This record gives sequence, C-alpha cells and structure tokens, in this order.
Amino acid sequence: MTQPTAPILITGASQRIGLHCAERLLDEGQPVIISYRTPRASLDRLRERGAVTLQADFSGAPGVHAFIAALKQQTRVLRAIVHNASDWHVETPGEEAEVFQHMFEVHMLAPYLINIHCADLLQHGGQADIIHIGDDVTRVGSKKHIAYAASKAGLDNLTLSFAARLAPAVKVNGIAPALIQFNEGDDETYRRKALAKSALGIEPGAEVIYQSLRYLLDNPYVTGTTLAVNGGRHLI
Repeated sequence: MTQPTAPILITGASQRIGLHCAERLLDEGQPVIISYRTPRASLDRLRERGAVTLQADFSGAPGVHAFIAALKQQTRVLRAIVHNASDWHVETPGEEAEVFQHMFEVHMLAPYLINIHCADLLQHGGQADIIHIGDDVTRVGSKKHIAYAASKAGLDNLTLSFAARLAPAVKVNGIAPALIQFNEGDDETYRRKALAKSALGIEPGAEVIYQSLRYLLDNPYVTGTTLAVNGGRHLI
C-alpha cells in the first residue's frame, strides 16, 4: 500500500509569499499545513484545495507551544518546516523594548521552539528539511528597523546551529529575500528608488522564492546555507 505523502508546514502562509508557496506546493500535489494569525479570504481557498489551516499566535512561548500541540494532533510526520511567519513594527519612541521583544518572539523564539519540539516529526528516514525565510537586510543592518534586522540575523544563526544539530537526518537552510513584491499602496517614487537598489532592477514576484524553496527541498547536498535572493543588491 502506498504511504501518504508527508505534509509541508509553512508558517504565516495566508498572504503574499507564504500563500504563493503554499498554492504552488498544492499545485504539485504536495499536502500542506499552514499557520495564520489573521483570518483572510485566502484561507477558504486553501482549505478547499485540501490544506490544513491552524491559527497561531507566535508573540510569546505559550502561543508557540499551543501551536505545536495543535500541529501534532494533525500529523505524526512532516516533509519540511518552512518558517515564513514574520512581522514588522516601527520602533516608536518609548516602545522600543516591546518592539524588540515582539521581533525576537516571532522571528527567533517561534522557529527555535518549533524546530526543537517538532524535529521528531521530521526524523522519519526520508527527505526532511527546515527552511528559514530571513531577509537580505541582515547583510548591512538597518538604521530605521534595528530590532527587525537584528532578529532576522538571529534567525540566520539558528540556520547554522540547527543544521549542525540535526544533520544528517534533516537539512536546514535559509532564504534571504530583498525586494520581492511591492505593496498596493507603494507610490511610483518609492518603487523607482527601491528598484534602483539592485543590479537587476526588477520586481520579481513571489515565484522566485518558491523556486528557491524548491531548490533547497530537492538538493540533497546543501545544508547550513542561506540563499540570497536579492537581485544583486550586494553589487550596488
């Protein structure tokens, strides 16, 4: 009897890059489990296609542990964990500590706890991956978003540590995107300025992240690596 395909978990997949990757995996017949924070119409579409959707609050250890418990009620195995959940807060004067704490919880604490407590779901003898979606900003830091950049840099380091800890059973890698797609409200001036920051000067769209994800899932000889998907920003 054919064994069922182990699902891939993608956190924060109700919109933008995470949603695109979830839909592309479903296109390929890959079972998907996603986490989401805010209910959106996109979730109905994912459920209709067979995805399992779990609401999660990653702003603190209790919420992360509750999510892990819910996940383990859904499946005993995972093909991969893709840490895509992210947040972005302006460091408002007087609220710096709260912003830093929140960035740490979402970008570092949640992946850390999920990796530790769900590693057993990945160790089933077949191909298994953990992929952290970081940010190209960690190359240079950020004057305006220090907490965000620092927490994403910490996520890069988790890639190295878990790659060493979980080898050879589980490959652990990262993807560091720069500009991938604009928001609807971005004006033309901002768009031109943002595009000028990369050598290739294009808005590539979410498919390039799926292509990067697919590469890391399929290549059996890559671990402990963060793949830059930045259009050549490091050349400017």
